[in-house]
Amino acid sequence: MDPSLLYTVDEEVVAKLAGHRPVLIHQLDGFVDAGQAGRLFSSHLLEHLEHDVVAEFDHDQLHDYRSRRPAMIFDTDHWTSYADLHLRLYRVVDEQGEVFLLLSGPEPDVQWERLAAALIELVERLGVRLTVTVHGIPMAVPHTRPVTLTAHATDTELVQGYRSWIDRVEVPGSFTSLLEFRLGQLDRKAMGFAAHVPHYLAQAAFPEATLTLTRSLNQATGLAIPLEPLEKASATNLSDIAGEMAGSSEVQELVRALEQQFDAISAEKRERVPSAEEIAAEFEKFLADREKDE
Repeated sequence: MDPSLLYTVDEEVVAKLAGHRPVLIHQLDGFVDAGQAGRLFSSHLLEHLEHDVVAEFDHDQLHDYRSRRPAMIFDTDHWTSYADLHLRLYRVVDEQGEVFLLLSGPEPDVQWERLAAALIELVERLGVRLTVTVHGIPMAVPHTRPVTLTAHATDTELVQGYRSWIDRVEVPGSFTSLLEFRLGQLDRKAMGFAAHVPHYLAQAAFPEATLTLTRSLNQATGLAIPLEPLEKASATNLSDIAGEMAGSSEVQELVRALEQQFDAISAEKRERVPSAEEIAAEFEKFLADREKDE
């Protein structure tokens, strides 16, 4: 089945991408996204930045409606609405005028390989230089400490400087993970960030995780995605959490235990993993010693 038949392209919008080598960010709903970290990120982009649709995918071919039924509203004696599902590739412009792409919508239930092939076609056609994904994963961490990340990439140079918090593990696959894997097989640059969300907040919105993802993405890509709305949302959310904690000694005890565990692990990793500056210093020392030997 021809992958290109899965999507329709707006040629006028494609023409606006001429001369650019955009970053492609993909965030799909349906897999693990603790704290709604990835969903809040996509909503943030579409709410605060100029955008238009580059390509519309035929989601009717990709969705299992009996597994994930779209919501409908029934009012008294008739149906009033149906929650249409859309999988779209957007052209987005950041605060400095830099153009990038966003793939947003439900994760496909079927035809993963065909959709991956379709996206790789678009990556080639649109001159995408880097593909990035973001989402949240639940972890036994306290909300009172900085949000940590797991960074991953098809090229180890892309994740230099990021501390590893997770060892080898087998997990259920996702479409975004498959896409990164297939891009890596083609020697394409792709990476992702998974924010570690406190497990006791995994089912609620946790904007602090989205804020951390956005800062990391800006740093990794050079994009200028606005932070201020996320900072305000995070401050309000953390204040609400503190208010709820004040009324529960059980939650306070849980958070204290997680703080002690987090601090102990952080101290251990600081001892075991050298910083970027330390690595650079050791390399300079190595070069100096080699020059002396020569």
